Amino acid sequence: MPKMKTKSSAKKRFAITATGKIKRKHAYKSHILTKKEKKRKRNLGYYTIVDKSNLKNVKECLALK
Repeated sequence: MPKMKTKSSAKKRFAITATGKIKRKHAYKSHILTKKEKKRKRNLGYYTIVDKSNLKNVKECLALK
């Protein structure tokens, strides 16, 4: 059976931590930033862990088990 290919878009958007969790960036940080508060924009800049409800789909895109 051939190897599973990784989705190119997924490998650009997600990273795997040393403990095996998958981290992602927050949405809503790219444009229309003038109306958003400083605190909100700052918090959107940090990484977060992928939720368990989306984990299966993300792992499929990354060709992980």
